[in-house]
Amino acid sequence: MATRFGDPHHHHDLTGSTNAIAKELAAEGAPSGTVVTASEQSAGRGRGDRVWGAPAGAALLYSAILRPLDLSHLLLPLAVPLAVCEACESLVDVECRVKWPNDVWLGERKLSGILIEARPPEWAVIGVGVNLSIEPQQFPADLRWPATSLGGGVTPASMRSALDAALGEWVAAGPERVLTEFRARDALAGREIGW
Repeated sequence: MATRFGDPHHHHDLTGSTNAIAKELAAEGAPSGTVVTASEQSAGRGRGDRVWGAPAGAALLYSAILRPLDLSHLLLPLAVPLAVCEACESLVDVECRVKWPNDVWLGERKLSGILIEARPPEWAVIGVGVNLSIEPQQFPADLRWPATSLGGGVTPASMRSALDAALGEWVAAGPERVLTEFRARDALAGREIGW
């Protein structure tokens, strides 16, 4: 059965981390589809020790609960950025790409970051940050390149609605569809990479 995201929806003006709140709610038994958003967060996390922050109201700061987890969710780390791409493209005439493992690119610049935390088979918390209207000088100096914003007058509310819909579709997508779309959007395809 497909998950309908955004009901219930918990919004905070300011919080440490939407993922932290969503993880607490998940541990307490909150239903699949529960979404937590914030206008601003003080301790948002990216990959590793990186911080994900944004000026108030200038980004979608979003975490969603998916439960229970089973083998159909093995490609969740690929399906979620596809949902973000689709949501962005439904609001603005842009073309997004996926930079594995957890970024969505607009051109060669980072538009969105994704952090999935899970306690299989009980639940996953899908954390998404999408820069919407952050001016270049508002990014921290070390992030001005490659960070970018979606623009187009997109608000956090309209982005949340678009992501709720796209996420519901993509977390239920079959593996063949997810892999085909990921290959089409793979920003690293054909590039030499190092780690």
